[in-house]
Amino acid sequence: MSEVAKITLHPELEIAEIDPRVYGSFVEHLGRGVYGGIYEPGHPTADENGFRGDVLELVKKLRLSIVRYPGGNFVSGYNWEDGVGPVEKRPRKLELAFRAVETNQFGLNEFMAWCKKAGTLPMMAVNLGTRGLDAARNIVEYCNHPEGTYWSDLRRSHGIGEAYKIKLWCLGNEMDGPWQIGHKTAEEYGRLANETAKVMRQVDRDLELVACGSSNSGMPTYPDWEATVLDHTYEHVDYISLHSYYGHEKGQTGNFLAKSLDMENMIKTIIAVCDYTKAKKRSRKTINLSFDEWNVWFADRANKIPWSIAPAWGESMYTLVDAVVFGSLMIALLKHTDRIKIACQSEMVNVIAPIMTKNGGPCWRQTIFYPLFHASVYGRGRALNLNVKSPVYHDDEFDAVPFIDGVATVDDENESVTIFAVNRNLEEKMTLEGDVREFADYKVVEHIILTSDDIMAGNTVENPNNVIPQSNGDATMDAGKLTATLPRVSWNVIRMERKRS
Repeated sequence: MSEVAKITLHPELEIAEIDPRVYGSFVEHLGRGVYGGIYEPGHPTADENGFRGDVLELVKKLRLSIVRYPGGNFVSGYNWEDGVGPVEKRPRKLELAFRAVETNQFGLNEFMAWCKKAGTLPMMAVNLGTRGLDAARNIVEYCNHPEGTYWSDLRRSHGIGEAYKIKLWCLGNEMDGPWQIGHKTAEEYGRLANETAKVMRQVDRDLELVACGSSNSGMPTYPDWEATVLDHTYEHVDYISLHSYYGHEKGQTGNFLAKSLDMENMIKTIIAVCDYTKAKKRSRKTINLSFDEWNVWFADRANKIPWSIAPAWGESMYTLVDAVVFGSLMIALLKHTDRIKIACQSEMVNVIAPIMTKNGGPCWRQTIFYPLFHASVYGRGRALNLNVKSPVYHDDEFDAVPFIDGVATVDDENESVTIFAVNRNLEEKMTLEGDVREFADYKVVEHIILTSDDIMAGNTVENPNNVIPQSNGDATMDAGKLTATLPRVSWNVIRMERKRS
């Protein structure tokens, strides 16, 4: 008989309304993320802009609300002006962050055209590595001012008559990292970010601005970095960023499956720093969180072909266990939607990505595509804490780790409820029992399961459907009780809808 975990589905356990921008992704000029990823002129599915149609179709399925661009480490050495204007006149330059050659055939206006086709909104980043507030104010004027000034009229001369009105901007990227071009101390960055925020808002007062937090929780300056940066920027920014990636060490699968606990600890720590700064400044303003880089990552980070164009880089092949960890990270984000208003899975195509392509050939979904797809499509509305009571296993890093973790969402408009749950148990299936009396007028319409007999199995161009979700779960509701079997190492989506008379 399998072990039992219990949940409570109750409207009074509401966490917050889910900001649609938690379902975001990230496109960077890194590896084949752009060239050979979203953009490949001459591909059989390419449109008149060179955008791969097969990739666009998969992106549309994800219903992404935002896509962050152009970086990432790339942005800290990038001159945005190189990527606008006639393509034939754009300079070819050395890209120092990843030791590649950037052709600048794809730039700001191409990205904005791609966003329109993909049905998503941009989250732009400005260069605070090699540049600063002058370039930042200029790009805002180029993008957002209607006409009648140098930069707005330059945009119009490039064939873009209407201003883009881009609202969401990152003030640099990972400026705490010694690897970052133009790396700064917290004091240096805080001062620059604050002055940049002020001047960008002088061009467009309606901007939403994200200050750089720590690159990860293992940085020696974490979380003092956030405290110092917010001390400078608190009244002029809206969010502070979080970045975190999690790898699978050989022989440490149980620890890997528990990594969402580290993500939750990081979220709670940064919330505490934000609220301490608020109290210290006696401010009425609340700073929220932008988790604008997160994923599972175990790829080699080195470019083995320096100064090449769009070299294959970071092309992780994801497995079933990676997808379950990815799903648990998605759950962690949803459990903190009271403060996390933006999140960008990193990155979107080819580079540690849910979507893979072959140059000139097909594209396919990796295993991690599915939890992001399920959450984005079915996880709208309000998030509910499930008050999970689960048996645990021991881990040296996290101590007692619940086998089962989960969160629920309630979509009042569509009269639907969705439970997202993972089973971390490496050996056994688990039984999920739920008190759902407050939703007695609902019924289970689908129980989707992503699992595999081989937890290290993944999808490839030759076998793209090796690990895919199945609607073969056994979840049922009876007399106010939900019962479901969660297979070992699995991602589960239990969909419920109000009964129709």
